[in-house]
Amino acid sequence: MKMRRWLMVMMLLFPLLLCGCGNTKTYDVIVVGGEPEGISAAVTAARNGQETLLVEDDDVLGGLMTLGELNFIDMCNGRDGTLLTRGTFEEFYNAVGGTAFDIPTAKDVFLQMVNNEENLTLMLDTTVTELIMQDKTITGVVLQQKGSTVKCKANSVIDATADGDIAAAAGAAYTYLGEDYGHRENVTGVTLVFELSGVDWQAVCSYLNGDDNPNTGATNKAAWGYHAESTAYVPQDEKTRLRGLNIALQDNGNVLINGFIIFGVDPLDAASKTEGIERGKAELAHIVPYLRENFVGFADAALVDTAEQLYVRESRHIAGEYQLTLDDVLENRWFDDTIAIGSYPVDVPPNARQLRGIILGNPDRYGVPFRCLVPQRIDGLLVVGRSASYTSLAAGSARVIPLGMAEGDAAGVAAAYAKEHRQSFREISQDGTAIAAIQQTLKAQGAYLEPWEPIQETVEQHWAYKGVKTLRSLGLVYGEYQNDYRLDEPITKAELTEMVTGLWQYYRNGSVLPFEVRPTCQGVLDAAMRIMNLDSEERLTDVILTAELQPYFANENKTPNRAEVIMLLANVHDFLQPTLSSIAVPLTEYERNANQNNAIER
Repeated sequence: MKMRRWLMVMMLLFPLLLCGCGNTKTYDVIVVGGEPEGISAAVTAARNGQETLLVEDDDVLGGLMTLGELNFIDMCNGRDGTLLTRGTFEEFYNAVGGTAFDIPTAKDVFLQMVNNEENLTLMLDTTVTELIMQDKTITGVVLQQKGSTVKCKANSVIDATADGDIAAAAGAAYTYLGEDYGHRENVTGVTLVFELSGVDWQAVCSYLNGDDNPNTGATNKAAWGYHAESTAYVPQDEKTRLRGLNIALQDNGNVLINGFIIFGVDPLDAASKTEGIERGKAELAHIVPYLRENFVGFADAALVDTAEQLYVRESRHIAGEYQLTLDDVLENRWFDDTIAIGSYPVDVPPNARQLRGIILGNPDRYGVPFRCLVPQRIDGLLVVGRSASYTSLAAGSARVIPLGMAEGDAAGVAAAYAKEHRQSFREISQDGTAIAAIQQTLKAQGAYLEPWEPIQETVEQHWAYKGVKTLRSLGLVYGEYQNDYRLDEPITKAELTEMVTGLWQYYRNGSVLPFEVRPTCQGVLDAAMRIMNLDSEERLTDVILTAELQPYFANENKTPNRAEVIMLLANVHDFLQPTLSSIAVPLTEYERNANQNNAIER
C-alpha cells in the first residue's frame, strides 16, 4: 500500500522533477502554447532530435480547436485543389476525418501526437511567470505548476500563444488590432461556439442542398447556410449578432454552431472575455427559441453548452524581420524563404452589429517567409500562428490554423538547424543556404513547398490598379471571392460614402463625416477638398486631379465609375500620407507600459 502511494506521488511530481526541483532543467526547445500551432512546433522539433518541452496553461491541448470548439477548419487549398498545408496539419486532418470533426476525437488526436514523441515532454496546467533573458536573447522560462515554481532553459523558445504573449513580454515590437491602418480602436467581433441537441441533420442537409443557393450546402458532417434567417434575427444585446451558420455534426449526434458574434470584447483582457461569454450565454436564451421557430431542422433544438473559450481572430501582430502584406497575399507572391503556403480568402469580420464583414480578395496561394517568424530585436525566439508578423489586413487570411501549423513545422525544423549550425534565427533568416536546407528538410518530412510563378489577377492589368492597391490597404475597396472590384461600373452613393468616410476618419482621427457625399464628379471633387482641407479647386487640380484623370472629371454632373473615384481618392491619400506623424510605428511592451515587463536578467 505504501509503495502504491509512493508511485502515485512520483507520477504527480514527475513533470516537475524533469525541470529540476531547485535546479535548472535544460532543453533544446521550449514551446509555449498548446494551440494546434504549438503542437506542430513541438512535435516537429522532437522528430528532428530536439529535447522539447511543450507548456500549456490549460489542462487540455488544442486551444481554439478544442476549448474554443472551432471544429470547422478554414482550409488552405489552391484553386487547383492542392492541399497547401501538409505536414502535421495533414496528419491531424486525416486522423479526425476531415474539415468538420468531433471535439473529443480531436483532443485524443492532439494528445496522441504529443505522446508519440520520445523527445517531447508535456506540461499541462502550467503557466509561464517569467522569462529568462541575456540582453535581448530569451534563454528560458520560469514556470508555475500546482503552486511549485520551476526553471527551464533552452537553446530556442517558440511562442505559440494565441496573442504572442511571450514575444510581447520579452519586449518585441508589435501593432495591436488594425492600428497599422488607423483602426486600433476597432475591436473585431469574437465568436462564441455553442452546442445544440435535437437538430434534425437530414432535414438540415435536405434544406441547404436544395435551396438553389451556391453559397449554402451540407455533407455528412458539415453544413453551412441560413444566411437570410440569421440576418433577420434582432438581438436583445445590441453588441451581438447572428450571421450565417457553420454547423458541425458531433459523434454524439449534437451539433456545434459557429455563427454567433459578440462585439466589444478586448482580446487581451481576461475579464472582458469572461464578460463576453456571459453576455453570449444571456443572448442564447433568446437565440435558441428563434432557431426553433425559424430554421428548418431546428424545431426540437435545445442548448447543451457553450465553448470554454471565445474565438478571437485578432490581437497583437508581432513586428518581424519581414511583415506579410495584403499585396503579398492578393498578388500570390512566392518568397525565396517561403516556409508555409496559405490561400484562405482575406476575411475581415465586422467590429459592430450594423456593419458587415468583407472579403478583400481571394488568393490562389501565397508564401509566408521565414522572416515573418523572427521578431525584431529579440533573439532565441520564433513566433507562429495568428500573431506572427503580418499586417492586420493580411492576417485576415494568414491567421487560419492550418497555415499556423505549417509555420509550427518550420519553427521546429529551424530550431534543430539553429542548434546544429550554431546560428541565430536572425542569421538564418539572412542565409540562403540555411533557408534552402530548412525547406528541404520540411519537404522531406511532408511539407508542400513547390515554387510557382505568381498568378496575375485580372485587376492587376487595369489602369486603376495602383489606386486599388492604395485604398485596398485601408480596407476601403474589396474584390470579394471573385476578385472583382467592378472598376468600370458607376459608383453608387453608398459606395462613395464608404470610401470618403474611411479616408476622412483615417486623417481626422476617427471623427464622424460632417458632410453629405454626392455621387457626381463635382461631388467627388468637393469631398476630396474637404478631406484635404482646401478652399480652392485649383489647388486640388495641381496635386490630385492629374492630367490622366482630368478628362474623366470634366463633366461635373456625370456619375464617375469606381475606377475614376478610386484613383482620385488614392491620390488624396498619397498626398496626405506624409502629414501623418505615425499611424503604425510598432511599439515594444516596454514602450507601451511604464512598468517593466516580466523578463529577468540572468
